[in-house]
Amino acid sequence: MALSIAQFTFFTRAASSSFLHRTNARFNHFTFSTPFSTAAATCTRKKNGRLSVLSALELGGVKIARDDVVRDDPTNNVPDSIFSKLGMQLHKRNQHPIGILKNAIYEYFDASYSTKFDKFDDLCPLVSVKQNFDDVLVPADHISRSYNDTYYVDSGTVLRCHTSAHQAELLRDGHTHFLVTGDVYRRDSIDSTHYPVFHQMEGFRVFSPKEWEASALDGTSYAAEDLKKCLEGLARHIFGAVEMRWIDAYFPFTNPSFELEIYFQEKWMEVLGCGVTEQEILRNNGQHDSVAWAFGLGLERLAMVLFDIPDIRLFWTTDERFTSQFTKGKMGIKFKPFSKFPPCYKDMSFWINESFTENNLCEVVRGVAGDLAEEVQLIDNFTNKKGMTSHCYRIAYRSMERSLTDEEINELQRKVREQVETKLNVELR
Repeated sequence: MALSIAQFTFFTRAASSSFLHRTNARFNHFTFSTPFSTAAATCTRKKNGRLSVLSALELGGVKIARDDVVRDDPTNNVPDSIFSKLGMQLHKRNQHPIGILKNAIYEYFDASYSTKFDKFDDLCPLVSVKQNFDDVLVPADHISRSYNDTYYVDSGTVLRCHTSAHQAELLRDGHTHFLVTGDVYRRDSIDSTHYPVFHQMEGFRVFSPKEWEASALDGTSYAAEDLKKCLEGLARHIFGAVEMRWIDAYFPFTNPSFELEIYFQEKWMEVLGCGVTEQEILRNNGQHDSVAWAFGLGLERLAMVLFDIPDIRLFWTTDERFTSQFTKGKMGIKFKPFSKFPPCYKDMSFWINESFTENNLCEVVRGVAGDLAEEVQLIDNFTNKKGMTSHCYRIAYRSMERSLTDEEINELQRKVREQVETKLNVELR
């Protein structure tokens, strides 16, 4: 299966978040181009047997209305702030850092493998629970399936947590070499490196017995050796002549599994997660007697380093002071900060209940403040003699484009306190 740092990290950070964003510890994922298959057809939601008429956007030829994604339903936890990101597809903008990085990776594969790898970057992000979890061997009790971590449209449909949600279908359709890029969605914390929408790219390559039988290696060893050679070349293409090292890892969908680290800017940095695909995935999708490798990487995470971008929110700004700094095909451009507006800090304390989670708190804060919320940090907690636990969170508000007034901040904080109390059922202090 195709994985990214985000995806692989999803599993290694089981207590909090996947293999694609190590900082975002969780899963990784992908998109499809026309003609559209049954996977994309899940986007065409029906109401009372009729197609929704409130079409707000179109992804890969599939129309999606707000009511298809945001619903007054106990099994739905998708807010309007997330729906608003559908269709933005930063990875398809050639003058945007995400698109520039994607195209640079494409260039490497085109030069190294000619036209061998099929490329997909327009698949619909609405997928089934089976596609998102079962098809890639995510355990039934894994934390990534929870409503705390994943955006559910209904009990059987999610906003993909990783592009690997499309992997099984691609294999069944006969694709053996492919790159998949797309926007993925995950409930997460609020800080400079985490955002509930980000972009992943993964690669997948299948080998037939005749490809490794001529070597002195078994299929698994042959695939692992080819994988490392491919990815070391990719790292040099992106970062130049850097020192590299391989770290043994664990992911449920690959065995053996690895992480590639490079020595960059005087420290070791994880670039991606990868491994030899589990045989069960191949057999389930018609690839008998084959072996395969997969890798995944988080585009934001690498772009922040390559372009010196200090805050993940900047990728979503439309401010020309940001967008005009980048040029199609140029990887060496360093971002020049244009905002020196100070943050404003507000603290909030409350008694938590058993159902409280920090991800739920961050969803409330984002729902009120949007991208004006720069960070939410737990700064104090204690348990009293009655067994009640109190948390104190510090919220940093800051606009990257203008100064915020005291009145704006106070009103935002008032609304946050009000909604935290009512939506999370906690007692404010």
